[in-house]
Amino acid sequence: MAEQLDAIDFAFVAYREGLDWVLDDLADEFLTDVETIAHALRRLPGDRGAIALIGVDEDFFLIVRVEQERTWVLLSDVTAADEWELADSAIEFLGLPDLDDIGDLADPDKPAPAGDLALLADLGAPAVEVAELVDDPDLYPDEALSDIARMLGFGELFDEALDFASA
Repeated sequence: MAEQLDAIDFAFVAYREGLDWVLDDLADEFLTDVETIAHALRRLPGDRGAIALIGVDEDFFLIVRVEQERTWVLLSDVTAADEWELADSAIEFLGLPDLDDIGDLADPDKPAPAGDLALLADLGAPAVEVAELVDDPDLYPDEALSDIARMLGFGELFDEALDFASA
């Protein structure tokens, strides 16, 4: 698990306090699985819930959003579940079959998202635009999440935190 934690490029939480967005780091201790991330997000304030934005090994991203007892998940690449415990926990949380069980439907050369593309639509990131970002093979996870953060209204905070995290 420690090796997998080392591969996490960044893990941020975002939530609103009044009209302002707050962005902070998500501690490594919460990056074990989707349920643990959701539990950590429920501790944060915010009348519209909280969002985790996680980039892994410049390979895929995971978004987890909680609002009260509801949890939404978006995994940018279902094939990541073959190599990454965190991605596998997203597949498990979503109740999807293992990649081994679906055979040729999971093409490792064509990443496919899993989860709810509309998980942030009510906050300003329409499902169609999120789908375009997920489907763009030229975008790295940090670039896609930066665009999503920009749609939500905290793009500058995200970019600043990303620059700090990579320094």
